[in-house]
Amino acid sequence: MQDGKRKTTTRRLLGACLAALVALGGASAAMAQTAADMDARLDTLFGEHAPYRGFFDKLKQAVATGDKAAVAAMVDYPFRTRVEGKAVTIRDAGHFIADYDSIVTPKVKDAVSRQAYPELFANWQGISIGSGEIWFGGVGERNDVKITAINH
Repeated sequence: MQDGKRKTTTRRLLGACLAALVALGGASAAMAQTAADMDARLDTLFGEHAPYRGFFDKLKQAVATGDKAAVAAMVDYPFRTRVEGKAVTIRDAGHFIADYDSIVTPKVKDAVSRQAYPELFANWQGISIGSGEIWFGGVGERNDVKITAINH
C-alpha cells in the first residue's frame, strides 16, 4: 500500500511540475519584447532610440549585402580585434576593409542576419548583437553611434 501512495504522490508532483513549466513557457511567450519595448528601453538608457535603431538597420543591410565600405564607416577607430589569431589594432577604414573577411566572419554575419531589433541586448555599456558578436553604442563628444567591438 505504501508503494501505491508513493507512486500517486510522485505522479501528482510530476504533474504539478509539468503544469508549472507549461505556464512559464506561455508566460515567456507573452513577455516577448516588441520594437516599441526596445525603443523605450533605448530611450531610457541613451536618451533616444532613433539613432541606435537606424544604425542597427543600416548595419544589418550593409552586412547582408557585403558592403565592406559601409560597415567600415560604422566602426570606432582605432579598433582592437583579432586577425588570424593575433591581436591587432585596426587604424582606419582602409585597414578594416583589407581585413574585413577575417573580422566579419561567417559567425558574425550569421549573428547579424538572425538578430531582430526587438531582441537586441542593451545595457549602459551599449547594444549587443547575437551573443556579443558585435557591440555598438554612442562614442565621443557627439555620441555618434559606432561599432565598438566585434567578437568572432
